Amino acid sequence: MIKDSSGKVIVGKSRLCKDFFSKSLGLMFSLPKKDFGLILAFKDERMISLHMWFVFYPIDVVFLDRQKKVVDILENFRPFTFASSKTRAMYALEMPAGTVAGKVKPGQKLEF
Repeated sequence: MIKDSSGKVIVGKSRLCKDFFSKSLGLMFSLPKKDFGLILAFKDERMISLHMWFVFYPIDVVFLDRQKKVVDILENFRPFTFASSKTRAMYALEMPAGTVAGKVKPGQKLEF
């Protein structure tokens, strides 16, 4: 589950990816799931680069720092494209497109 600091649920189900293989696979070859988020966790803050090869639907991505504060948001990340965070982050949260609109803002703290 991913929620904001007030307890409002952003997505009800989530999966944590900490190892190289699970982060590399990400959402490739999967079907879109409503109310589901993928949490990519890194050992330290860094510029995070993502690809959408073999992900056949758009997603929203929220980048968080070490304190789980939103540092960047990428909405409607399209299939077969590349993107990077604009600042250093420790977590990338991948969710269905349209999930973050009106719910998540830069500087906001999230919990999972």
